[in-house]
Amino acid sequence: MLVKLFERFSCKFYSSRIARNTENTICGTFKVKNSTSSSFGTFAQQKNLRMNVLVYSGQGTTDDSVKHCVETMRLLLSPYYSVSKASADTIIKQPWQGKTTMLVIPGGADLPVCRAFNGRTNEKISQFVNRGGRFIGFCAGGYYGSKRCEFETGTDMEVSGPRELGFFPGICRGCAFRGFRYGSEAGARAAKLEVNRASLPDCQYSTAYSYYNGGGMFVDAPNYPNVEILARYSDQPDVPDGPGGANAAVVYCKVGNGAAMLSGVHPEFTPELLARSAEAPGFGKVVDVLKGHNEERMDFLRACLKKMGLHVNESTSVGRPHLTPLFLTSVNKTDTQQVIGRLERELPHGIDNISNGGSDKFRFHWSLSELGDKLPEEGYEDPETAIKEVYACVDRLPTREETPNFDIGAFLCELPRAYSNLSTVGAVGKTFMYGEVVTSTSALMDSNIHLMGVLPDGFTVYGSIQVCGKGRSGNFWVNPIGMMAVSIFNRMSLEQAQRTPIVFIQYLCSMALIEAIWHYGDGYSEIPVRIKWPNDVYIMLPKFVERGEHYKSQKLGTVTSDGEIEATYTKVGEIMVNVNVINREYCFVVGSGLDVSNAAPTVSINSVIEAMNRYWGQTGQDKHLAPLKIETLLARYLASFNSMLNIFKAEGFRPFLDTYYSMWLHTNQTVRLTSEGDARARIIGITSDWGMLLVQKTDSQGRATGENYELQPDGNSFDMFRGLISKRK
Repeated sequence: MLVKLFERFSCKFYSSRIARNTENTICGTFKVKNSTSSSFGTFAQQKNLRMNVLVYSGQGTTDDSVKHCVETMRLLLSPYYSVSKASADTIIKQPWQGKTTMLVIPGGADLPVCRAFNGRTNEKISQFVNRGGRFIGFCAGGYYGSKRCEFETGTDMEVSGPRELGFFPGICRGCAFRGFRYGSEAGARAAKLEVNRASLPDCQYSTAYSYYNGGGMFVDAPNYPNVEILARYSDQPDVPDGPGGANAAVVYCKVGNGAAMLSGVHPEFTPELLARSAEAPGFGKVVDVLKGHNEERMDFLRACLKKMGLHVNESTSVGRPHLTPLFLTSVNKTDTQQVIGRLERELPHGIDNISNGGSDKFRFHWSLSELGDKLPEEGYEDPETAIKEVYACVDRLPTREETPNFDIGAFLCELPRAYSNLSTVGAVGKTFMYGEVVTSTSALMDSNIHLMGVLPDGFTVYGSIQVCGKGRSGNFWVNPIGMMAVSIFNRMSLEQAQRTPIVFIQYLCSMALIEAIWHYGDGYSEIPVRIKWPNDVYIMLPKFVERGEHYKSQKLGTVTSDGEIEATYTKVGEIMVNVNVINREYCFVVGSGLDVSNAAPTVSINSVIEAMNRYWGQTGQDKHLAPLKIETLLARYLASFNSMLNIFKAEGFRPFLDTYYSMWLHTNQTVRLTSEGDARARIIGITSDWGMLLVQKTDSQGRATGENYELQPDGNSFDMFRGLISKRK
């Protein structure tokens, strides 16, 4: 008996090579934007893994509050955490706790948040914090996180009553300062804060200024155990405090094994994003004050996040990196000229010689001589709306001063060598665009329908830093230098895809990454890097490698002395395949991110190589591996992917099954299917037609019952360390 657990899905079908306004939806048998997620149990089990910071963006929040919060959290917490927005559905229905280090409730109004989360979801949040999670509530989130809310009592705007979370065990009373109006800056001010440096020893300043608009004061804060005042209002609030009060504006509350920070002010608001208001003429002065004291604000918030136990970006910069020029080059110079010529001719044009790629605007330059000494403009830059400047490397390649984090010349030498080593021909990587700081290597192509209609097959984009890096579940982050973030564009006819389903492209990508690592040179095949179904790249943690565990077993986890499951492997690579249908062709962008040499997250391939070298030194073995160079690894990955893609188009995925199994972590792994009544099952492979996970149901003795299941990646969530496969909601 065979049970298939999967869902139907759709993709966009454009009737011409240049997208029109009309779209038709077609149903298919592959997932267009593939995703899979894992939850790994308690917060404590996650100490070695990249963690999520979720910013709630559902009912009760405002667009501006969410925007400011996400922008600032990404700036301060990247690359250590992946900061993303989370809808009410996500918080209510998804098992987000296991891979999340902090939940943030931004400003707005707390009653709609209560209506959404009261009951079971608040219990879920409370349990998350008590078990070691972190919680921040800004303004409305501060009211929501307190035991009682008293807002504008005695007025038409009054909102009063108990709140379920009660992280602050007293009253949050507001508005702290009069004049608040919903949807207006009329009551906004630059609130001066007196910082409690005894509680925030990492804070350099004793005062800070923060945007304020309707937040509360935490009444009698000094009188509660497990509560610390991080900052107090310097000006006397307009609402009464308790007899032992201290005009508390920001408080830190110890909650079980976790912590909550509640704030009546908005230290997460970035002055550069605040628009001057015609209806509130005095607001311009507020913005000016905040801009003049921005360094103190950032220092205060950075210290608060450290107090919460988070790993914080120590950069003194108060803005994320500005986008840099994109350098278009190729193995053959004539290809560069042909590509930029076609882009200029065929993309829709606007004013100032700006071309419309679809989502992004591009300006093309035929020579690096036009680059000159151009410096990024001061102030805030919205990377998603900024014009992308593309320079054709026809007259010369960029100097190392122009591209300090990537040697384009070295890469262009390595690529033909990598192709030659595999005795393969093809287009992947032959036309190449690089930027020191880009939005997202995938989005530069996938979000630009017009551009995809013009790009040649194999066109590749690589960026050293992504400021809008995007993961499969919609997470965004600023990725660090040392992550190999690369995306490849290709086409496949609808007819071809019937014979060789595109769902397997993600499998080819993960195999090509591992092959590039293992074939980097002599000895590199010993690096304990593997595939977690369907396509994540995992590596054994350095502390286990240093003990030689990679020679002994591929155990996914060990049981600690206190009974917790500690993962032995952690994720260092992720793949996302985005597909559009244009003029009866699948146009797909294969994006991948691989932690090669970055210092954070703390685990990278090179950090594991260092652990291997230490192990060999300790055991007296005359072996040593040099760290991976991204230019060489990238060339080998592109050549390997190209070779696999050629075989796949001709023969399908069947020739790769043995290779895939030799690379994955799941041979004969026992799992439980939570959606099937916790049925026990054994993983026996993947299907050769659609790449579904094939599991065999077993009895309590581990014997096959004759019932098999086929599990689709997007329909199911796989927690491999606990052996749980659950239906994705």
